[in-house]
Amino acid sequence: MRAVIQRVSQASVTVDGECVGAIGRGYLVLLGVTHGDGREQAEWMAAKVAGLRLFADENGLTNLALADVGGAVLVVSQFTLYADARKGRRPSFIEAAPPEMAEPLVEHFVGALARQGLPVQTGRFRAEMQVALVNDGPVTLVLDR
Repeated sequence: MRAVIQRVSQASVTVDGECVGAIGRGYLVLLGVTHGDGREQAEWMAAKVAGLRLFADENGLTNLALADVGGAVLVVSQFTLYADARKGRRPSFIEAAPPEMAEPLVEHFVGALARQGLPVQTGRFRAEMQVALVNDGPVTLVLDR
C-alpha cells in the first residue's frame, strides 16, 4: 500500500461537475493498493496517517497531529501510484491491484481512519475525478507499507 499525503488548508474532489468530497484543514491522501495488500496494511497505513505530526505547535515545530488541530482527511484512490515508467513512454500498471481487490481495501482504510475519530471524505472509486487542493507548506510525504 502506498500513500501520498499532502497537508492542505482545503481540498475537494469533483465527479461529473458534482463535488463528492471536500475538507478544510487536514490531509489529502492519494492511496494506491498493490498485490498482496490486505487489511493489515490498511490498518497500519490508517494508524500512521492519523498519528503523523505534520502541523505546527505554538513554537513552530511539527508536533501536532490531525486530531490535535481538528483536521480532516480526503481520501482519493490512486492506482497510478504503482505505475512503472522505467521502460518506454507508456507506464505499466501491473503492480496496481485490480479494482475488485483495491476497492474494499480503500474502504477499509477509510473506515479505520473514521474509527480513530477523524472526519473522512472520499472521492469516487473508478470515476474520473478532478482533485483541487491548496497544499499547506507545502508538506508532502510518501508512505509505503
